[in-house]
Amino acid sequence: MIVCSCNVFSDRQVLDVCSGSNPRTPGEVYRCLGCSPQCGRCARTIRALMDQAQAHNCGACAEDCPVAAITGLVAAE
Repeated sequence: MIVCSCNVFSDRQVLDVCSGSNPRTPGEVYRCLGCSPQCGRCARTIRALMDQAQAHNCGACAEDCPVAAITGLVAAE
């Protein structure tokens, strides 16, 4: 799903950034993706995705985990 229409990036890209570099603010996500906020409408969605990714750092993904489904990460059994 496209999260930012101005910079054209997706939820998967935001989650990839969150899993790799652990940004603290939506502004850091923009910088990691090589862009800057334009209209700012996506900031809340980015924050929600960041919160999902942080909650996802459980270490034991279940197949029904929503973040694992997006990123394709499922723990090996």
